[in-house]
Amino acid sequence: MSAACRAPRSPNRSLRRSDRSRRGRATLLAAGAAALALTLSACGSGGTSGGSGKTNFITSKDGISTAEKGDRHDAPAIDGETLDGEKLSIDDYKGKVVVLNVWGSWCPPCRAEAPNFKKVSAATKDDVQFVGINARDPEKGPAISFEKDYGIGYPSLYDPMGRLMLRFPKGTLNPQFIPSTVVIDRDGKIAARSQQPLNEEKLRKMVDPLIAEK
Repeated sequence: MSAACRAPRSPNRSLRRSDRSRRGRATLLAAGAAALALTLSACGSGGTSGGSGKTNFITSKDGISTAEKGDRHDAPAIDGETLDGEKLSIDDYKGKVVVLNVWGSWCPPCRAEAPNFKKVSAATKDDVQFVGINARDPEKGPAISFEKDYGIGYPSLYDPMGRLMLRFPKGTLNPQFIPSTVVIDRDGKIAARSQQPLNEEKLRKMVDPLIAEK
């Protein structure tokens, strides 16, 4: 089972007492089973990911998926407002490797991996631009405090509804969990993905080969 965590439920999704009928419970059980099946499928792959032969990327035993240079898809437009209120687009970083880390202040695995992202971002700043995607935080305050607590110096797009993740085409190395990390090569193509919290070694494993692609 993946160490990725799910976003907290928003208040307006709670069930009314009058709706807790036998039919409602059955529907919830069916939905839960479907969600569990999706999670197991996403976390259990170890060879050719996706199982359809159309994905053209490989998932290693450590959960890192990579695509060969000729098989990579164009990254979608990822832009918006940062936690600091500035406008940001990853198109501004063409020519550099871009690391996109999807995180939330409410997510324990995100806190566990944050020091590793701080360290690697500082060590690779000449070749790599790190960009966070802060997802499912209803307010900016906790996310801003998170960045201060861990000394995160790179910007994060504020995405309270999690919509930026949906811009990635299905069947590509699209992020599906929080935390997720996607690495985009110098040509703006999706090159690698992890859907688990990363230590320093695994993060460098994703980034270093793309730095070398000059």
